[in-house]
Amino acid sequence: MNNYMYIFMISCCAVLGVAIIFCMVRAVRGPRFTDRVVAVNLIGTITITILSILSVGMDADYLVDVSITYALLSFIAIVVLTRLVIIRRRGQIELEAGKAPGEINEMEVGQ
Repeated sequence: MNNYMYIFMISCCAVLGVAIIFCMVRAVRGPRFTDRVVAVNLIGTITITILSILSVGMDADYLVDVSITYALLSFIAIVVLTRLVIIRRRGQIELEAGKAPGEINEMEVGQ
């Protein structure tokens, strides 16, 4: 690999590192829980991208396996967090409407 390609990959990783910092700020500041979940998901996606760039730059095939595993774990974590958001929203609607648990349908949760 030539020197220009190496410099390009390093600069891409640096820009993505700055993007991770901005996502961390969004994850901490909020303002809503869903904003935090999306920011954490974006951090995972950027991390996978950085690992993929490093695997090409360092000619390390094992980093592709690490990035695929990290992608699967990130996906499972986001599915669990999304489920928690739905359960939390359903509880808020039940409290506001004064309904018993189980009387809220899926259409009311999505509103």
